[in-house]
Amino acid sequence: MKALKIIQTVLLSFFGLLTVFMASSVIFDLFGIREKEGNYVLFIVYTNLICGILYLLAAYTTWTEPKLSFKTLLVSLSLLIIAFVAFQFYIHNGGIHEEKTVKAMLFRIVFTAIMAGVGWLNLKKRNLIKEK
Repeated sequence: MKALKIIQTVLLSFFGLLTVFMASSVIFDLFGIREKEGNYVLFIVYTNLICGILYLLAAYTTWTEPKLSFKTLLVSLSLLIIAFVAFQFYIHNGGIHEEKTVKAMLFRIVFTAIMAGVGWLNLKKRNLIKEK
C-alpha cells in the first residue's frame, strides 16, 4: 500500500505542477504558449488551474491527512465534471474550441477519478472509513 501512496503522490505532484504551469502560461501568455494552444476556452483553463492547485494540495496531504486529500480530489473531480458539462453546452451553442480540449478533459476526469479511488483505498486500509 505504501508503494501505491508513493505512486499517487508522484503522479499528483507531476500532473499538478504541469497543469499549473500550462494553465498559468495560457492565462498570463508566458513563453508563447497561448498562441500554441489555439482556440482555448478560458473557463476550462481556469478550471484546470484550480484543479492543478488541488492536485498539489492532495499530493501534500496524502501522507499527513488522507481524508483531506481524498476530499480535495472529490472536489477536483466535481469541478471537472461541472466544467465538462458546461463545455458541452458551449460546444453545442457553436463555441469555438479545439477538439483536443474534449479529449484532455476526459483524460483529466478519468485521472482524477482514479486518484480519488486510490485515496479511498488508502482511507479504507487505514480504517478511516466507517462501513455501515
